[in-house]
Amino acid sequence: MTVSSTADDPGTTGSGATTWTVGRLADRTGVTVRTLHHYDQIGLLSPTMRTAAGYRLYTEADRERLARIVVYRRLEMPLDEIAALLDGDDDPVDHLRRQRDAVMSRLDELTDLVAAIDRAMEREMTQRPVTEAEMREIFGHGFKDEYQVEAEERWRDTDAWKQSAERTARYTKADWEQVKAETDAINAAFIAAKRSGEPATGEAAMNAAEQARRQIDDRFYDCSHEFHTCLGEMYVSDPRFTASYDEMEPGLARYVRDAIVANAQRHG
Repeated sequence: MTVSSTADDPGTTGSGATTWTVGRLADRTGVTVRTLHHYDQIGLLSPTMRTAAGYRLYTEADRERLARIVVYRRLEMPLDEIAALLDGDDDPVDHLRRQRDAVMSRLDELTDLVAAIDRAMEREMTQRPVTEAEMREIFGHGFKDEYQVEAEERWRDTDAWKQSAERTARYTKADWEQVKAETDAINAAFIAAKRSGEPATGEAAMNAAEQARRQIDDRFYDCSHEFHTCLGEMYVSDPRFTASYDEMEPGLARYVRDAIVANAQRHG
């Protein structure tokens, strides 16, 4: 059967049904002309009509077949399998059911893939080094850039500084949050002992001092009792350290220093 059409415009059959040239069908569906020619060559989708001038035309049935092909191709189904499905005895509803089942199967796979990617991202995020912004978020005013710069200038050539820098370079945000929790617990133990009226030489105060020393030894650098005593002296000689302790509890800096000294003598 021939229809009235030009090479560029869709034609109509005698019954008024619309037909398309390969170029027009490509524009309408987004499938390239080259792909349509390939489908024609392998017999997957061939135009069923011609114009009076001999141009091959696609009918509405051809367009519907192409729509099914596109869905199956998006599901990465091989062309020979698509041909077998389309040329079988199934009716259009069966094709739609099969397409829906295939899409739902891929949807489950993609959902699982997204979940796996999210888990991988979470692992990467928790294992990466902490940023300065996150350090401020964790420690608040206790993390101050000027203190960090001054400490590095003062101690960077010491073994303790180098050891601490090497250890903490691998610390994640979760690691620093744990350090903060440990520090808060140690300070709370000092405060509780002081408020109870126990002297700095008492058991609870010295135990808190030992806990503080062990945290430094485990988390940052080797910290002997002698070295810890030197740190304790700095808590009362440097006004900034003194202020940070005394903001939590008046007189706490000296109490901590005295507890550190008593603990060192206990282990001497």
